[in-house]
Amino acid sequence: MKQKILITGASGFVGFHLVNEALARRLDVYAAVRKSSDIKHLQHLPITYTYPDFGNIASLQKELEEKQYDYIIHAAGTTKAKSEADYTAINADYTYNLFKAAECCSPFIKKIVFLSSLASIGPLQQPDSLITESTPPRPVTAYGRSKLLAEQQVAQLNIPLNVLRPTAVYGPRDKDIFILFKALSRGLEPYIGRVQQQLSFIYVKDLAVLALNAIFAPAVHQTYNVTDGNSYSRYDLANLTKPLLYKKTLRFHLPLGVVRVLALALEKTYVLLNKTPALNREKLSELTAVNWCCNIEKAQNELGFTPAYNLEKGLAETMSWYKQEKWL
Repeated sequence: MKQKILITGASGFVGFHLVNEALARRLDVYAAVRKSSDIKHLQHLPITYTYPDFGNIASLQKELEEKQYDYIIHAAGTTKAKSEADYTAINADYTYNLFKAAECCSPFIKKIVFLSSLASIGPLQQPDSLITESTPPRPVTAYGRSKLLAEQQVAQLNIPLNVLRPTAVYGPRDKDIFILFKALSRGLEPYIGRVQQQLSFIYVKDLAVLALNAIFAPAVHQTYNVTDGNSYSRYDLANLTKPLLYKKTLRFHLPLGVVRVLALALEKTYVLLNKTPALNREKLSELTAVNWCCNIEKAQNELGFTPAYNLEKGLAETMSWYKQEKWL
């Protein structure tokens, strides 16, 4: 019999790639989705859908006991919420509930991987330093604080857990960094302020491979920062993307104060629409940070992490997908 793996957030951008990597490793994949989730892109895959109630520990324990999963990858969460309380409920409380239920089922659950975020640590203010797993956490957003809280809460549980902290994830199906690609395709190249930045990225397929490595590696009770191992300037993403789009752009720098006013206006408008804008005042703390670069030696040494994609290679594959699917 194939070993069973539960992947939460399976209908999302990262979740889709996790499902594909798990199938490639011949696992029996159970995709945890909401009944309202768009799953058209998953329907051709040989997977089983499940609809756990993350707000109910007893219900989650029943789910785990009935299905007898061997492994869990928890990728469900939100990057856009209306309040800190909402971030905490979805990213921290739901994570704790699932893992608390798993603690009761520990005899048959062999390994759990939690996809946290580099936002749980926060950026550095020094341009020439590297974030490591021992860097003191100083998250600069409610999202980052909710991910840090989740890490702290589940660390108290007796479960076979590894935590991954990916930096900015890009690749086919991404809708967040895609906003910038869309602007570039229209000949616009906007920046916030003129502060020099050092950025990091991880291609979604590399992240999926690493997540499955973290399932099967001997390492347990460990946390790993995840990037492609390179450092990029604030202009590298656009400079590498424009030739792929055959575009020349108008590069311009918006004053931070002007963007703050715009973010406030978007927040007020989206309240009426009952949505959360991609650009908000808090998000500016991440977008304008000086340094998001990491040392990834721990993941390389303990999980056999060898990124197959740098930014240039990953963008080439990503732009090809966006064009093929007529997103661009």
